[in-house]
Amino acid sequence: MTPSATPELTRPYPRDWIGQGTMVLVEASAAERAALARRMGLPDIMHLACEFDLQRALGDVTPATGHLRARVMQTCVVSLEPFETLVEEAFSLRFVPAGSETMELDLDAVDEVPYVGDVLDLGEAAAEQLALALDPFPRKPGAVLPEDAGAQEDLGAFAALVALRRAK
Repeated sequence: MTPSATPELTRPYPRDWIGQGTMVLVEASAAERAALARRMGLPDIMHLACEFDLQRALGDVTPATGHLRARVMQTCVVSLEPFETLVEEAFSLRFVPAGSETMELDLDAVDEVPYVGDVLDLGEAAAEQLALALDPFPRKPGAVLPEDAGAQEDLGAFAALVALRRAK
């Protein structure tokens, strides 16, 4: 997402409202869910709720933990049929000033969500947590590849090589 783009789900929350253990619930409206579904390439998002536990900390970093719950429609990578799935995920993240994000790739590091000014966007953070929690290769329960699917592909590749050899 580009910094100038308006997020589909936005919930500005001033940092100075944060006390010790401030709980904030973000729930997406039908219009916000539809816009997020388009952005994420999903057939539908039927429910999205994200609870944040924001902690007051010294400096510009705001640590947070939370819990995401969503009901989404995904497309099966095997059958290409849509199917409903529940997404539930606990997470930890840190809100950091925009431009101060860590650039090193560390899969074990706590996610960083940039903020501008002195306002956190809990809506965009919820959208990002959903994107991270989605299965990148969703498979409908019971969906299986046909047994001969791989064999046909192997023969096709082999046949192409034989044709090239014969052309010489």
